[in-house]
Amino acid sequence: MAVGSSNDFDLVVLGAGTGGYAAAFRAAQLGLRVALVDEGKIGGTCLHRGCIPTKALLESAAFYERIRHAGDFGIRIPGDAEVDYAQIAKRRDMVVNRMWKGVQSLVKKNGVTWVQGRGRLEGATKVRVRLAGEDGTPGAGGERLLSATDVILATGSRVKSLPGIVPDGKRIVTSDDVLRMDTMPASVIVIGAGAVGSEFASLYHDLGAQVTLLEYLPAVVPLEDRDVSKELERSFTRRGIKVITNARFDAASIVADDAGVRITVGPEGKDATEVSAEMLLVAAGRATNVEDVGLETTSAEVDRGIVKVDGHMRTKEPHLYAIGDIVGGLMLAHTAAHEGIIAAHTIIGDPDVHAMDYVKQPRATYCRPEIASVGLTEQECERLGLPVKIAKVPFQAVGKAIIGGEYEGFAKIIANADTEETLGVHIIGPHATDLIAEASLALTLEATPWEIAAATHAHPTLSEVLGETAMAVDGRSINI
Repeated sequence: MAVGSSNDFDLVVLGAGTGGYAAAFRAAQLGLRVALVDEGKIGGTCLHRGCIPTKALLESAAFYERIRHAGDFGIRIPGDAEVDYAQIAKRRDMVVNRMWKGVQSLVKKNGVTWVQGRGRLEGATKVRVRLAGEDGTPGAGGERLLSATDVILATGSRVKSLPGIVPDGKRIVTSDDVLRMDTMPASVIVIGAGAVGSEFASLYHDLGAQVTLLEYLPAVVPLEDRDVSKELERSFTRRGIKVITNARFDAASIVADDAGVRITVGPEGKDATEVSAEMLLVAAGRATNVEDVGLETTSAEVDRGIVKVDGHMRTKEPHLYAIGDIVGGLMLAHTAAHEGIIAAHTIIGDPDVHAMDYVKQPRATYCRPEIASVGLTEQECERLGLPVKIAKVPFQAVGKAIIGGEYEGFAKIIANADTEETLGVHIIGPHATDLIAEASLALTLEATPWEIAAATHAHPTLSEVLGETAMAVDGRSINI
């Protein structure tokens, strides 16, 4: 521990999102004196403008959808259920505030020093903070120079638009705007069918809005396995979401006025048509927060907005680490937390700390049906020239799915045909984001499909879909 003024720490973490606070808490638990710095609220994008508020909205949409089918379960509800979006938004904010209070308590519990203000590196081991005033304005509370043996940079990312499209917060919006709204549009165009776009398209449709989903690439959720992409597009189309892939448009064709938003869209090689809605949501990805954080005062390497690190999150500058969205990899909260824990253990010299392996990081999309995956997709295996054997089992073969009334989708397992290694697990269907935990553990433990199948899966549970699929890889059970 450094000796001297109250500004001396073993570790300063710049950025208090999921990755930053996970790193700070673990480092403190490992005995380090830690300061955590952020100009905003602890919890960052995930808690306040991303994962948590979005999933709270999705939970309300799923609940409404289930009520609409209550009669199928023998439950009679007098009258028609109605959406009260103001109350949905109020519950969204309640969930966020409750979790925010919980994270704040963990700062005190773990003995971490919280410094609210805008921090900037001055070399690898000093962070100058423009302290926030009572109203949260950076600099209004003066400045404080923090020195440390090590620094972790975890400044995250922000929403970005597309060239020529300028969000106004009303007709043309980003996910940040949506998560501040307490009203819902009657119709919406969503640009981008990745995880964020697909979640909002599903959410708005389930709450009764007319939805058009535009994707530049040939498939929705284009980073997922192609079978999953096809299944999601079929599901969205069946439900009434208008999906346009290979969508081409000129930003100059977008007209936003009091009547709504109009955009001329031409699927590649086809005639253009005009699509209109009350609101246009741009879900085109995120930009890393690497500007004006002082990286130029260090020897850390930055390439097109990505801070280069090794498997233990070390930059080229000794004692400076980077985690989360700014290092590329997967821009996921749980991945950032994992990176932060690796960095903390590396800093204390833990000889057993493993290197980051992004292939073994689970991915989750909370649209309906849910999507979750870990490992390689079938198309990635083809690019790598790997010999594979593959099995798929539908949820309609699983008793618990039939009982629950949700049996869209399937589980898919890809294994190496020579080594029996499990290469990838892909799920689309009910509670996929919960079921992926078993697959994630299997890849971490390097379990083969037969070893997954050998574990007893309780009956009736949705987890049986993984056991059956694992057996099917070896031709020992049903397959589709």
